[in-house]
Amino acid sequence: MPDRTAEAVRRLEAAGWANVGKTNLHEFAWGITSENPHFGDVPNPIAPHRVAGGSSGGSAAALAAGLVEGALGSDSGGSIRIPAACCGIVGFKPTYGLAPLDGCFPLAPSFDHAGPMARDVATCARMFDALAPSHPRATLADLGELQVGVTWTSRGDPMVRQRVEKAAGHFPHARPLELPLDESFYAVFRREAAEVHADLWRAHRELYGANVAAKVGRALTVSDAEYEASRRGREHYRERMAEAMEGVDLVLTPTLEMVAPPVGIGDLALRDRMIRLTYPFNAIGAPALALPCGPAEDGLPASVQLVGSPGDDARVLAAGELLERELAIAANE
Repeated sequence: MPDRTAEAVRRLEAAGWANVGKTNLHEFAWGITSENPHFGDVPNPIAPHRVAGGSSGGSAAALAAGLVEGALGSDSGGSIRIPAACCGIVGFKPTYGLAPLDGCFPLAPSFDHAGPMARDVATCARMFDALAPSHPRATLADLGELQVGVTWTSRGDPMVRQRVEKAAGHFPHARPLELPLDESFYAVFRREAAEVHADLWRAHRELYGANVAAKVGRALTVSDAEYEASRRGREHYRERMAEAMEGVDLVLTPTLEMVAPPVGIGDLALRDRMIRLTYPFNAIGAPALALPCGPAEDGLPASVQLVGSPGDDARVLAAGELLERELAIAANE
């Protein structure tokens, strides 16, 4: 039990939000299915027998079930955006450091973000105003002629790809963009997580669930040489991404390559594919918004991801509101 209120919660309460409960999640926020051996698996309200996503699966499920108006999530590799995609809701990972993490249990500190989740972009923006009150807002009128780079759609399952590319068509100045995908820096994540868990692991190893125990065990084997090479690789990746994103205002990608997968496959089997398109933006600390963009495989929602350069949070949220409106108009035609 915590002995103090996290700063993100305190700011939301100060802005008038009422804390109505706590939600289940993947153990230690280290996973993408929210199948939890201690408190039970998080159900997906819109898709029985499908995962709710993780790690913030309970927050997304509570929204999809209509239990709350907004929720907080944490995101170290996609943990806001993945459950948002699986449950058909909206999730926003701000620029690194904008939303406070004081009082939040860390996963991998240089990758960790806190952020809002809701059923629409406007509510996410209202929550973000409370979480980062000094950050400027942007309106639809401020957007101008957005230059949007579209990438990684070919990695999506057929109907996911179709929905995401159709969403991209709502931006008149959308064009293909080549962005690098690189996971060579995951050793940095593992080393940071190992340092977070070192004392707990020594004292309580037997209490860890098998899924997270396997990841902690691997993380503890990262050598200094592997860590240093990975750290350099991450710095190089940041430079490559910044160069590739020059000339566009936003990047548009699928949030996930697929719709919510069936329960029982397991985090270890699913995680590489499910974090592939979200994790890069944790590595560079960029703002990223996930929102549903129409039914795809098995009638389940596809999700589109809008990303800006670090600090472009206001533009990402305003563009998300614009896209959300255009998708709603198209769906009603």
